[in-house]
Amino acid sequence: MSTAGDAPALAGQGGDRHRVRAALARYFARFDEGEVIRWAFRGLLIGAIGVLALDLNDMTRANRTGSARVPTEVTAPMLPPAVITRDGEAPVTVDPRDHVTGDEERLRLPITFTLEPGGVLSATGFVDVGARKRFAEELQQRGEYVRSVALNSPGGSLDDAIAISRLIRERGLATRVEDGAFCASSCPLMLAGGVARRVGEKAAVGVHQFYAISGAPVEPEQAMADAQVTTARISRHLSEMGVDPALWLHALDTPPRALYYLTMDEMRGFGLTTDQSLAASQ
Repeated sequence: MSTAGDAPALAGQGGDRHRVRAALARYFARFDEGEVIRWAFRGLLIGAIGVLALDLNDMTRANRTGSARVPTEVTAPMLPPAVITRDGEAPVTVDPRDHVTGDEERLRLPITFTLEPGGVLSATGFVDVGARKRFAEELQQRGEYVRSVALNSPGGSLDDAIAISRLIRERGLATRVEDGAFCASSCPLMLAGGVARRVGEKAAVGVHQFYAISGAPVEPEQAMADAQVTTARISRHLSEMGVDPALWLHALDTPPRALYYLTMDEMRGFGLTTDQSLAASQ
């Protein structure tokens, strides 16, 4: 509760506030109203930019810390484990991976084509998108010297592998997988293109399920439809090349990060090879 003695003090405070308001009014009266609003907007904008900069800095630090803990890329082994290794009904005692002598780092690079003595076109590396074009260009330049294609590939692009296989058949070329070489995933589809097909006793030939690399989520129904279309396409191609499409049943049972390694008897039985082996024919 205030008393009579407090009245002069309160009156003084009221006068001070009045003088401050009057001074502010005179100060702002010097400026155009639109200019004041513009400066106020600029201040808000500068403040918002400052907040965003701080948030971005925090996010950058968090991402750097997170990337040190969690790898951003996972690379599948070049020679994945065999899901089944059987020769008819008898277990195979030798793992086909034991004989592979190729450089894994070289196999991870895009496929290259090199003409070797004897008319052998060496195809080494993974089948990248665009490989069919380079293969066609190679045949255009050196096709008259090429007699066979030696495959050493972990596979890759399905479209390019089938296109290369068809070019091999159109040119009447033979295909082979030498001892120590690796032919997996889409590579056996290229092997099927040869008019004559040979595989070394110490080569590794394997198949597995195909999968699409996409960052967008796919509905289960669409994924099932895509898998059926891909399977039908592969089966049709193998049949056209004179290979029993039943070979691909092994691929359908095998996850993408594993391989079903085909035995020599299986390759002969399915017609993937037309000769006993490279060793027997040389």
